[in-house]
Amino acid sequence: MTSPQEQHLDVGAYVLGLLEPEEMAQFATHLAGCARCTAEADELSGLEPLLAEYAEAVGPAVPTADDGRLLERLTAEVTAGRRAARTRRLFLVAAAVAVLIGGPLLGASLGGSEEARPVARSTSPAQELMDHGVRHSATDASTGAVATVALEDRKWGTHVALQLAGVRGPLSCSLIAVGRSGEQQTVTSWAVPPAGYGLPGQPDSLITHGGVGLPSGQIDHFEVRTSDGTRLVAVPV
Repeated sequence: MTSPQEQHLDVGAYVLGLLEPEEMAQFATHLAGCARCTAEADELSGLEPLLAEYAEAVGPAVPTADDGRLLERLTAEVTAGRRAARTRRLFLVAAAVAVLIGGPLLGASLGGSEEARPVARSTSPAQELMDHGVRHSATDASTGAVATVALEDRKWGTHVALQLAGVRGPLSCSLIAVGRSGEQQTVTSWAVPPAGYGLPGQPDSLITHGGVGLPSGQIDHFEVRTSDGTRLVAVPV
């Protein structure tokens, strides 16, 4: 049984999908009641699409993984011989954060280049996409949920940002992209705190982001669903 302190350390592994199914379920329950981990999960959501975008930007300096698991490639040498699954997950998360924060500086070290190209962000990737992406919004009259998605095409698929309000917690939710062919892909998952988002006394909305391996032109709509499959709101695109 994972201790509460150990669960705090699992937030990065949860966002990156590195936990075992049983651990994913345990951590989702933990997230519903932990404001600290919820905030960290929001910051780290969409990390894998950003890693893919980073690999695309730096080219051959960073090896590309056919299956999209750039993170596994970056940390293969570090994790070789490590037997403990938790230790391995922590190295994976650390490597992912290093790529996200270090950006091209890490690419320079991997590629042997003497030039570093630091990237400065004035806003979060999710907020930046909400401000500049192609936006679509919808409100569900029965649940009261209000959602806006912003889209930006990438070579690997579509970068997606979500702004969500009118939702009361605690809940575990996911944003699902539904393709025109009926294919479904999970964009990102998160936990709604008991106070919820965009409700009286809690005006702030959730802003998070992620990605799917579908071009935006192949996406029919997005759905915000709870962990039991209940649809809170659908956003046509």
